[in-house]
Amino acid sequence: MPEQASPPAIAPQEPLAASAEAARMAAVRRYDILDTPPDGAYDRVAALAARLFQVPVATVTIVDEDRIWFKATHGLEGVTEIGRDPGLCASAVLTDDPTVIPDTLLDPVACSNPLVAGPMGVRFYAAAPIITADGYRLGTVNVLDTRPREISEADSATLADLAAVVRDQLELRLSALHVVRAEQEKRQAEEEARQRAERDKAAIAAFASTLQRTLVPPTLPAVPGLELACHYKTASPQEVGGDFYDVFPVDGGRWAFFLGDVCGKGAEAASVTSLTRYTLRAAALVDADPTAALKALNTALLLDAAVGTRFCTAIFGLLDPAPDGGFTVTLATGGHPPAYHLSPTEDGGVRVEAVRAKGGMLVGAFAEAAFASRTLHLAPGQGLLLYTDGLTEARTTDGHMLADTGLTDFLARRPAPVGAGRLIDDTVALLDTLPNTERDDVALLALSVPTPDAAPAGITTTAHSAAAPAADAPVGQENRRP
Repeated sequence: MPEQASPPAIAPQEPLAASAEAARMAAVRRYDILDTPPDGAYDRVAALAARLFQVPVATVTIVDEDRIWFKATHGLEGVTEIGRDPGLCASAVLTDDPTVIPDTLLDPVACSNPLVAGPMGVRFYAAAPIITADGYRLGTVNVLDTRPREISEADSATLADLAAVVRDQLELRLSALHVVRAEQEKRQAEEEARQRAERDKAAIAAFASTLQRTLVPPTLPAVPGLELACHYKTASPQEVGGDFYDVFPVDGGRWAFFLGDVCGKGAEAASVTSLTRYTLRAAALVDADPTAALKALNTALLLDAAVGTRFCTAIFGLLDPAPDGGFTVTLATGGHPPAYHLSPTEDGGVRVEAVRAKGGMLVGAFAEAAFASRTLHLAPGQGLLLYTDGLTEARTTDGHMLADTGLTDFLARRPAPVGAGRLIDDTVALLDTLPNTERDDVALLALSVPTPDAAPAGITTTAHSAAAPAADAPVGQENRRP
């Protein structure tokens, strides 16, 4: 039988390409990541890429139908998306291998891209695709420079590893959503069994918004009648830390807060930290009881195979407004150092009490872990300090750890008042006087109730956050947020 002539190659490929793009976009939608707020985990990937490759600009992008959307940027302030023009991200997402363009002006496609031809003048571009476990390319991790350059195969592999970190972060985010929704369904079923007459109750609030918060929030919320302040600093600009904290509303005028520390450092610890924060936020919306929140987190960490043997310590608190203008505080602990309750004395000093709840076990280490709670009253003029063990394990000039006794002595020597902002500033100043060798990550969260003559209720929010800058970072890159 004579061989028939084949049709032009482009004709059968067009439907195939359209079908593949439709499947890719379905994968993008599955992760529900487009147009979400900034997230500390992805921001850290971009910053780490810029630092490792010594480039001024690095980004984490998701390729949408008609745009390139930036989930995280470093050195590209004020830009959230660009058109899906050919030459850079839109081309890099078409292959499983890293894309490297040593000189964009010599590339016939990239040379016309707005980032190349426009004011930014990009001359070097390298990207690794973010590939899901089922093979879909969602976007890219990119590094850009304004001068031509070459990179090695090892550099390309590093860029691919960073893209894999982003992929793992997306999977953890999706996994947390599934765990929380399953927990919600279980609790709803139990409630219906106990109170069948209340079947018409509204469903528990959706959890999607709780999964869109950052690892470390850029600012703290304004809580009426409360002053808040925080501080966070990683031990090294080359490592991603595992400390976390957050403050958020629950219901009926109540607020929840937590602070904790995932064991270890690096990308894996940061991924577990993200799962931890999302799960705690979501669990509090199902049941605001602090011990229940820690139990939900314990279950989530043990069920997720990606977590491995990692665990965390955490302290979770619930704030109930009290008639005297203060708050009733319920604290639950899971293997975490005690909080400190500070009260001014009549002679102008400060009384310091370590708030311990005996019996709180590590979170994510044992299936039958038990968690303990304690209730205290935070009155006007009083404060509460939470911290990770990077503070008490910091070494003094004589080589000894600061420890609980050193921290207690320091807090007791501070003069009143005990406002949250001043408390954080003084504690950071203490850290600055200690040697920087073998320093661990440090996260601090302080709460205080102003006295009626100190500040009007409802406008008492202060936030401090500092991340260790790169050694060659220009002034202003310490990421301090007022």
